[in-house]
Amino acid sequence: MSNPRILVVDDDEAVLTFWKMKLASRYEVVTTSAPESVLAMARREKPQLILCDVDMPDVDGGDISSALFADDELRGIPVLFLTGLVGPAELKGLAGQLGGRAAVSKSEPVEAIVARIESLLAR
Repeated sequence: MSNPRILVVDDDEAVLTFWKMKLASRYEVVTTSAPESVLAMARREKPQLILCDVDMPDVDGGDISSALFADDELRGIPVLFLTGLVGPAELKGLAGQLGGRAAVSKSEPVEAIVARIESLLAR
């Protein structure tokens, strides 16, 4: 069985490179720095999970969450949002802006974020 495919979305190429390095041993990782292309890329790549930054210019995490939910083909893909804007205690309030989808702070240890990814993939 092949590794699950994860689509990582962030406007910062360095962040994409970081996540590709951290996740490549467990997952097939595809990345984009163009959040406006997420829907087309998700249709083409068929990821089992999307790991997405919240705060990006032009298109933010809330926009992506809404667009995925509105798409019959893509709404079932689990999404884990990453944010550097808030600490772990503030994440619950952010869930409303993200359509109830999960979010974690970028300050969380990588192992904790991978555990969240595994939890979402197991559903």
